[in-house]
Amino acid sequence: MTRPESVPALTDALREVGYLADRGLATTVHVALSLDRPVLLEGEVGVGKTEVAKALATVLDRRLIRLQCYEGIDTHQALYEWDYARQMLAIRALSEHDLADDGSVDALFGPRFLLERPLLDAVHAGDGAVLLVDEIDRADDEFEAFLLELLSDFQITIPEIGTIVAERPPLVVLTSNRTRELHDALKRRCLYHWVGFPSAERELEIVQVRAPGVSLALAEAAVAAVHRLREMDLAKPPGVAETIDWVQTLEVVGAEALEPEVASDTLGAVVKDRDDLEQVREDLGWVTSGA
Repeated sequence: MTRPESVPALTDALREVGYLADRGLATTVHVALSLDRPVLLEGEVGVGKTEVAKALATVLDRRLIRLQCYEGIDTHQALYEWDYARQMLAIRALSEHDLADDGSVDALFGPRFLLERPLLDAVHAGDGAVLLVDEIDRADDEFEAFLLELLSDFQITIPEIGTIVAERPPLVVLTSNRTRELHDALKRRCLYHWVGFPSAERELEIVQVRAPGVSLALAEAAVAAVHRLREMDLAKPPGVAETIDWVQTLEVVGAEALEPEVASDTLGAVVKDRDDLEQVREDLGWVTSGA
């Protein structure tokens, strides 16, 4: 599919693949596509940040390349590595005369033995890609600084091979749950959008798209209950993903209405912390309050 030429067209295209984007998010992505700029999405866990990249890959008919960040990740896991096992096999196959030949040794550090990791894969993709750098806040400062070079020029230099420049810059989507503050230098290179919890009306619409077989009354009750849960002092407030899980769980157990007993039995689908579970089970009045 060609790139949608307007914000409404992009919004409609995302809706067709099951992602309901508000106008602010659709505008940010549309500008990013037009200017070849990375997008930084921050927000609470479970509000759909990662799903944005997946939906965009489908809409744009591009390959999704995902780099999951974690504490201690370095350039070797993210960029490239040499296939040392194959290099050793190649060395054993070479004669002493071959080893004396500089060309043979140099060939050991050529494309044949290069293992592309997500960042190099995204730059090397000739037809463009959607590069998802997920949970960048989990990586350390050094990795974040390294990422700045890639986001500035969309090129990578490998000492043994040279500089690889992206023929078509990937659409880069970075997500952060704000477990730590990102550096201003990274934010300056990106278009920024905060993905918050949706309104009850918007969340009900999302549930109807993602779980179309659930009755409207049950979906409305579940969405309203989730919004009341988010008003509590929970360690992990439920995200949209949990709302969808809960609605689907209620459907599986054959619930026709959201009653305290069935809510208690299925809370594991929407509340994912032991202390939170104990807190909400102490008084199940939130299930039907305001209904």
